[in-house]
Formats: sequence, C-alpha cells, structure tokens
Amino acid sequence: MSSSKKPKIVVTRTLPDSVEKRLSDLFDTQLNSNDSPYSQSELIRAVQGADVLVPTLTDKIDAELINGAGKNLKLIANFGAGTDHIDREAAHAKGILITNTPDVLTQDTADFVLALILAVPRRLVEADMLVRSGKFTGWTPTGILGQRVRGKKLGIIGMGRIGQAVARRAHAFGLGVHYHNRGPLSAPIENELGARYWDDLDEMLAAVDIVSINCPYTPQTHHLIDAKRLSNMQTHGILINTSRGEIIDESALAKALVRGDIAGAGLDVYEHEPKVHPDLLTLQNVILAPHIASATLESRIEMGEKVMINIRALFDGHRCPDRVLPPR
Repeated sequence: MSSSKKPKIVVTRTLPDSVEKRLSDLFDTQLNSNDSPYSQSELIRAVQGADVLVPTLTDKIDAELINGAGKNLKLIANFGAGTDHIDREAAHAKGILITNTPDVLTQDTADFVLALILAVPRRLVEADMLVRSGKFTGWTPTGILGQRVRGKKLGIIGMGRIGQAVARRAHAFGLGVHYHNRGPLSAPIENELGARYWDDLDEMLAAVDIVSINCPYTPQTHHLIDAKRLSNMQTHGILINTSRGEIIDESALAKALVRGDIAGAGLDVYEHEPKVHPDLLTLQNVILAPHIASATLESRIEMGEKVMINIRALFDGHRCPDRVLPPR
C-alpha cells in the first residue's frame, strides 16, 4: 500500500515510543509531540481531516464535534476502556464506529486498588512524610497507629472485571468480600469469589469497613456517593475510588473527612479533574494519586496494540473486535 493510501490517523496525546513508531509505520499518523490536551478547536480540525481519531479520556468528543467531522472520519479508536467522554449516539447516527481497549487495564487497576486499601488504613503516606520531614525520632508504641486490614469487610461497588479482580486479591489479605451491583453475579462466580451480594447499597455501606468504587460513570452513578451515603458509612470506614471522580460528591467527601465521619480515603480520580477540592489537599487522612491506577508501561503498550488491531480490522474489511455499541 502506498503512503498516499494509508489511513490518516490523528492521535491526541503522547503514547509510548514503541506504540507511536508502530502507528507511524502502519498509517499516515499525526502525533501530539508535547502531550498537551487538544483544545476543542484543535479537535475540530483533527476530525475534519482524519480517517481515524485516537482520543483519550481527556478529550471531549461531543455531538457538535462529531457532527462537524469530515466525511472521511470512519472510526474513533479510543485509547482507553471508558467512553463516557464520547457522544456514542451522535457517532453512531453519523455512521462513525467507536472502539475501546477493554480487558487490558483490569489487573493493573486491581493491583492499585489493593495498594490503596493497604496504604490508607496503615497511614503509609503520612508515615513517609514524617520520616522525610526529619521529625522521626525513633520507634514508639503509639507512633502512627493504623487499622488492621485482615478481618475487615470490603464492599465493592461494581462487580465487573475490575471489581472481580479486586475481590480475588482481597481474599489474600483476609478481607471479607461484599458487593453491590446492578444484579447479583451467577452462583458459581459468587461462590468462587466468596462474595455476598447486597441489593441495597445503603445497607452495604453501613455494614462494611472499606468501600471500593469500581463501577462505570453514567448519569445514574453521578454523585452515587453523596453526603447521605457517606453518613451511612462507619466512622472507621475507608473509601477508595479508582473509577471516575464524578461518582463521588467531592465537596461532601471533604467535609466528611474533616469532621471525621469516615476515617480516610484513597483517590486516584477527581470530580473536576485535574483540579482537586482544596480541602482534600490539606488532609493527612487521604491519599491523592494523579490518575495512575492503570499506569504501567505494559498496559499502555497493550492499549496501543488494541487501537492498531481495531484500525487495521476496519480498513482490511473486518469487524472491529472492540466495537462499542450505542447506548440502549
């Protein structure tokens, strides 16, 4: 195939070197060398001249942008699993396919959830800061006392791939597994995970010690964890969120942490990302991570490979393996 016939691919963020090289070898690829998010005007120009747009979760692919796309745009090959930043109805109405990169991030994200589950109750970051500040004067019987993890009850909100991977890891640390989902898992999977299903989220929140949010962001899950639900948690409770920031009312969370209504939180995502509620920045009982739950080199390379597989499938006349269907 001559270079003039290669599909025009626009990539909105900097990807690992090996992924960018392979994309450039296979396609007529426009890369983003400075890794700054595209402005909306830059996105508009991109979709007007591209056959394929490769966006990330930081790009707002709304109906206006999609309807203004050039006639050649055939595919939005999202670099990521979540597609709530893309107007799927508008894309499908215009005959533009959407693909994502499922399954790649599950294990790395679950590892990070467990890291937060261990680090928050044991006050690991606070302990690190104590040593770095020069205030560590030696061992004492009551220094940086945390909570024991073993024997606690973990409540998982959203028992999809990541939730189930978290459950499997939780057993290794002696955590009892509870979960809230749109519906119960099949009996064999429930038995394998040793997990108890709660139809009522409020009842589960009151019964468990640690809560991990692993559900997708939808209009129905916006502020799913609000002031009322935070008040249902136990005062020694820990809240972990590696899903989407908008699922938690961040202002209500900050107030709950300041008042001691819950003991701590571990956050990797934020309601107004990259902005973080200013009160959270001052608290020692919360760990704040910069959206890195899936950030391993291996995962990013695998994501890039999935993007390329979907693009090649389309232009080779095959069905894209990771096609995202329109919402029902």
